[in-house]
Amino acid sequence: MPELSVVIPAWNEASNLRLLLPRLHAALAALGVGCEVIVADAGSSDDTAGVCRAADALFLDVGGRGYGLALAAGFRRAAGSHVLTMDADFSHPESFLRTLWERRGEAELLVASRYCPGGSARMPLSRRLLSRTLNLLFSVGLDLPVRDCSSGYRLYRADVLAGIDIRARDFDALQEILIRAHARGHRILEVPFAYQPRRHGASHARVLAFGVQYLKTFGRMWRLRNSVESGDYDLRAFDSRIPPQRWWQRRRHRIVTGFVAGAGPVLDVGCGSSRILGDLPAGSVGLDPSRDKLRHARRFGRRLVQGGLPRLPFGDGTFPVVVCSQVIEHIAPDEGLWREFRRVLAPGGILVLGTPDYGRLSWRVTERVYGALVPGGYADEHVTRHTRRSLAAGLVAAGFEILEHRYVGGGELILRCRSDGGKQAPDPGAGRSAS
Repeated sequence: MPELSVVIPAWNEASNLRLLLPRLHAALAALGVGCEVIVADAGSSDDTAGVCRAADALFLDVGGRGYGLALAAGFRRAAGSHVLTMDADFSHPESFLRTLWERRGEAELLVASRYCPGGSARMPLSRRLLSRTLNLLFSVGLDLPVRDCSSGYRLYRADVLAGIDIRARDFDALQEILIRAHARGHRILEVPFAYQPRRHGASHARVLAFGVQYLKTFGRMWRLRNSVESGDYDLRAFDSRIPPQRWWQRRRHRIVTGFVAGAGPVLDVGCGSSRILGDLPAGSVGLDPSRDKLRHARRFGRRLVQGGLPRLPFGDGTFPVVVCSQVIEHIAPDEGLWREFRRVLAPGGILVLGTPDYGRLSWRVTERVYGALVPGGYADEHVTRHTRRSLAAGLVAAGFEILEHRYVGGGELILRCRSDGGKQAPDPGAGRSAS
């Protein structure tokens, strides 16, 4: 199995490939790793196939036209543990692939970038302006931490591509791949390089023809970035440009972190990519069933475990504090949940439990408004509708004492409870409350 697969999308690039492929093979041989070269051809009418045969490169007829179609076909055929993509027109110097290869351990996706510090591009002013405008649209509009979203000179770890379904058929596939990879929590690193003008022929990019496709792709990616399918949904919400959403997230953060202050290491059940995990005490652990969210949570420097309810993968009495915020409404009713929380808590341990209170009109109104404004959000995923009364009854029966409760926006309930060793807790309404 090759370590590196090089995929070159091409359309009538025989004159460039005749010069590029021997130079590329020499550069690959200098790396000293097993390699393969795949030319993904999108319907060329020149002698691209003959040039590939003569230069020991695999000619792959993708069966249609389009840069994105060629990329997707090349990815499916690639066998390497890493996949490098580059253009056939000498705008991507083959000598730079060594730099990308040597830095492959720093991220799952490396982008040879014209626009990060140290990068440059030789191109006409009009094209430069269009390129910068396009990149700003995607990077700023979709909160993507990449300056050069349209660079096709990249090095991917193969498992990144395995989970991405490319729907865009043209050059907008480059932005789609980046956004989907980032949404899944893969690290992206821009490496500065000098972009060169093509050697032969004219650019195949047509601004007006592809403009509509870029807008459609932007719309699809905007819906992805603002839905729960994006692994950093919770993380982005903390700094949301929508004031009510930002306020809500920060209010929840203050309450939860205040409830656990000074109590010791915390198990955060369903931690997602929330900032709460990052501000918990040292030694805290994040647990979530979503690997995408856990990838984003790596930035907090906490121990991360993939898993979730109803069975927690920890021993009895492991943690002095358990936090479970905005999770239990997503799973079917199960009285065993409270006993499971109590099992992993040390004697007298603290449980902080947050969930919407469907017994309050304020939450029911909020949910309708939120569902209308953010149709890809969590509103449609609530399968169990808890109330303060139903939660209190279940927790008391499981041996918890309810110490206090708070509300976010008058509708999201956050309870602070203590495992009381089996004693009956007092009236749950007796706890201190504040909205």
